[in-house]
Amino acid sequence: MKRCFKIRWSAIRHKLENEYLAESLRGHIKYFATSYNKYHDNEGRASILLDGKEIIEGSYCEQWSKVHLLPKDENFTHKIRRLDEFPIMDDIALQCGQFDQRCFYRAFDEFDNQSIEKSLSSENAIVRVFAILDRRIGKRRLLSMKDSVHNEGEVFWTFFNIRVTAENII
Repeated sequence: MKRCFKIRWSAIRHKLENEYLAESLRGHIKYFATSYNKYHDNEGRASILLDGKEIIEGSYCEQWSKVHLLPKDENFTHKIRRLDEFPIMDDIALQCGQFDQRCFYRAFDEFDNQSIEKSLSSENAIVRVFAILDRRIGKRRLLSMKDSVHNEGEVFWTFFNIRVTAENII
């Protein structure tokens, strides 16, 4: 079922960068998503930047050139990736840029409508990234998570390190 996102990207970005983002990261983390009007179905790209440098980025146009890098099991078959309107967002998908602006919108919708606890344990890696950068995760919580984040993927680990560095709790 196709879900209509009624909130505009500028409002989503404002909430992510001003209402949810940890104080220590404000002005450093930026979220980007755009749709290209000249592409079929207004496809686009999305990214998360740290001090102007893209940490993760994905584009609909580049998705299919990297699909062969995804693991071939029941969750990540090429057929599922092509037919699923919102592909499975895991660490490997983020590393390969297997997402676009619609994946950001979907992740934000999930993140914005559930508790921070549920967001931290979401199956969607973008939602977990939004959560680890969230102001509701304090220093004590970050310290208590230090040992368990090794089980997370490389992308989550990267954003966890960005956050603990910003909080001066390395």
